[in-house]
Amino acid sequence: MEKIISALADSARWRILELLAERPRSVGELAELTGLRQPQTTKHLQTLGNAGLVTVFPLGQRRVYAIEAAPLTEVGQRLRLLIEAAEKNRGERDVVARYQAAIEADAAKADRDRWADGRSFLFERALPASRDLVWRHFTDATLLASWWVPPSLAISECVLEPRPGGRAVLEYRDAEGRYRSEGRVHAAEEPERLVFDLSVLDGAGGVSFTGHYDVSLTETEGGTALRLGLQITETTAGALPYIAGIETGWRQVLDNLTHAVEAAMGSNAATGHNKEEKDHG
Repeated sequence: MEKIISALADSARWRILELLAERPRSVGELAELTGLRQPQTTKHLQTLGNAGLVTVFPLGQRRVYAIEAAPLTEVGQRLRLLIEAAEKNRGERDVVARYQAAIEADAAKADRDRWADGRSFLFERALPASRDLVWRHFTDATLLASWWVPPSLAISECVLEPRPGGRAVLEYRDAEGRYRSEGRVHAAEEPERLVFDLSVLDGAGGVSFTGHYDVSLTETEGGTALRLGLQITETTAGALPYIAGIETGWRQVLDNLTHAVEAAMGSNAATGHNKEEKDHG
């Protein structure tokens, strides 16, 4: 595959293949049509031949070359798979583009401390699960770690202790470093409301900014209505990339939460069905 891609990367060789796709041609004819000298044309044909893209037919004093479509078909299939994967995951690229736009929009403001103090966000989501199950996904450390992480990051530590004064800890890591937030739970009314704060720490352990969270869960006919309010305080100039990512990041993790509770509901339903079959057996 590498030989084929390398051979195709040269514009002169690409033109030779276009001409051979029409019909087999001699070295002299190819040289005349491409404007190359005959020795150059021969060298390009040797490279194409080594990659399996052309075949030579010695016809008396003439050497006629023909294209081989099979290697190109293989490359085409690989390219189609690459294009399909890129199209399928176009949203991931859009996330990065939105993140960049958010950073650029706030760059002029983020030249001093407290620049984003008082900024607030509101996220709402209808979840197809009971309040008890959603509550457990916020307060059980294992369940919390299963969804509260954006793509490309991994959870190192994730804790929300559901009691006033309880610890709130969120730590991510990736290939470039570690990202830690610490805070406290201020109110926990199971399974209705959870209030806590998290301070995002910089590399030296100082506060980059603090987020104050108010999560409410309301029972609905179809499951649970989640409402998450977030207000920013203690903003530093270095908080720009974190604050710019809040909108996109929370939408991603709430998508994760939706998938997590759906999976849990499916697992519970399957367990109940198997138990029923066993009881009847």
